Amino acid sequence: MNILMLGDVVGDNGCRFLLERLPRIRRELKVELTVVNGENSAEGNGILPSSARQLWNSGADVITLGNHGLRRREIYQELAEREELIRPANYHPSAPGRGFCIYDRPGLPRTAVVNLSGSCFMDAYRNPFDVMDELLPQLDAKVILVDFHAEATSEKVAMGMYLDGRVTAVVGTHTHIQTADERILPGGTGYITDLGMCGSFNSVLGVRPELAINRFRTGLPTRFLNDSGPCRMSGVLLSVDHKTGKTTKIERVNVE
Repeated sequence: MNILMLGDVVGDNGCRFLLERLPRIRRELKVELTVVNGENSAEGNGILPSSARQLWNSGADVITLGNHGLRRREIYQELAEREELIRPANYHPSAPGRGFCIYDRPGLPRTAVVNLSGSCFMDAYRNPFDVMDELLPQLDAKVILVDFHAEATSEKVAMGMYLDGRVTAVVGTHTHIQTADERILPGGTGYITDLGMCGSFNSVLGVRPELAINRFRTGLPTRFLNDSGPCRMSGVLLSVDHKTGKTTKIERVNVE
């Protein structure tokens, strides 16, 4: 089973790039399941029904979110109604939507996708490690994928080690910078600290460079606008043994 997991899509530019390139990439890599982080897919930040629709149309099977995922109230109804659109499972129970989904399609093993938020330097209602311990017995699936949306690399690595052998893969999102530490952990869990982003590559995490530089130089409030330059789509391709639920191969993907 080939699974493609893509990092944070940034703004209209990133959404358009996925619409143009992802269908062909899915065919070329023989992808059977695509998981996309969409928490920055709206202009500015957050996700809107319109940006979610672009991600679905590009070939996303499951959309995960993160710390900006609930900023746009327009998405709340879709979060409540569409099972394959998920937000971090360790948010407050009153948050709209759900923290995991079961992707069950003919010819594919039942696959659980879990979304978590880090607790270090981020707002998480509950400890993500404890929440995973509670969720795992509930996940009636052979393949389990975890999108850990977190700031600290140490917390991401710790989560990977903690879940090694209990889930198929743990991938980090949020920093928009792809890391070069993809690997299969001793227990058979695929891991990477951050998938990177899908957006303008010659930018500051998708933001116009001059705006981010001004903020760092002056410390003054600055309205960030997404950059419209050439894009890069980043993530990983997982090869998974559908019988054991273990990752047999993980490789970084970058499409310019």
